[in-house]
Amino acid sequence: MLDFIYYPVSFIMWVWHKVFGFVLGEASGFAWALSVVFLVFTLRLILYKPFVSQVRSMRKMQEMAPEMQKLRKKYANDRQKLATEMQKLQQQNGANPLMGCLPILVQIPVFIGLFHVLREFKPGKTENYFFNAQENASFVDSSLFGSKLGSAIWPLQNTASVEALGGNYVSQWLVMIPLMIMAGIFTHITARHSVARQQAQVAAGTVASNPQTEIMQKLMLYVFPIGVVVGAPFLPLAVLVYWVSNNLWTLWQQHHVYKKIDAEDAEKQEKAAESARALAPRPGQKPVRKNDTPPAKSDAGKTDEPQDGDGTATGSDGASAGTPGASGPSSANGATPAAGPARNGSKNGAKKPGAKPVQRRSGTKSKRGKRR
Repeated sequence: MLDFIYYPVSFIMWVWHKVFGFVLGEASGFAWALSVVFLVFTLRLILYKPFVSQVRSMRKMQEMAPEMQKLRKKYANDRQKLATEMQKLQQQNGANPLMGCLPILVQIPVFIGLFHVLREFKPGKTENYFFNAQENASFVDSSLFGSKLGSAIWPLQNTASVEALGGNYVSQWLVMIPLMIMAGIFTHITARHSVARQQAQVAAGTVASNPQTEIMQKLMLYVFPIGVVVGAPFLPLAVLVYWVSNNLWTLWQQHHVYKKIDAEDAEKQEKAAESARALAPRPGQKPVRKNDTPPAKSDAGKTDEPQDGDGTATGSDGASAGTPGASGPSSANGATPAAGPARNGSKNGAKKPGAKPVQRRSGTKSKRGKRR
């Protein structure tokens, strides 16, 4: 039924057994144990890029958390619209929530496949997927410090017992107990590393804390490691080797990938700060506003005239600036023309904007009227 999983897993293990069997001997327990270890390394190397994509996607989801919270409040009564807007927001930011589950989802069938292949190593079998009868007998006869890789202390259904593979329980316990402790410790360290990053993000305000997250963190820190130690005697020894190797790879991968991504984020922040400093005004320089308009230039050749007490401009000789003489030529009927513009007139005879109008006194006579 799951042959599409069993055959690839057995093939990778078969290749590495050929490599280490050529050096250490095909019946060597170390060759078989190393084939399991490098089966883990091969699969995790294949999943390296998806893991990096998972971390980047999680970072983007954390950056989008405030906007997603706004959408939840805005469309609290419309789930369909909320899902549409959430999907649109994720596409705009290049985030994919499924990437966070992909590496874990791939490792589960691998674990199931390895467990099934190891259970099929039994005395008298003629084949085990990619392994032939001779290789099956080699695995059954091999031992690691006197323990059998394919047997468990308390075997489950269809799992070969220690006696069936020609081993003894004392040697099996002596090898299994240290591996059980290592598996529990490495599982705890791996979980602590992840929880510490989550708590740092909560403290920085990029991720909101909730009771479900805290419960899951406690499960990862304590329940899962204890579960590994308690469940180890029911699993074949080679599966325990697989678990320890997988945790070691996870520790290295988390340290390497998070360090690389943190360095990239720090570099981006530094570039953004440099750009802001380059655009900022120099010390003492007046900032230029886009809405500021330059003052209107005065007409060429015009100068501001001094003003007398009533706010009108006057020339240097006391007469109105730019006005004709006090007396002008007579009109055709001998009447004296009206006097020129008052002293408060501008150069072109028009009143200056804002100047007060000047009223002529009724008792005042012009000089021309006196001569007449």
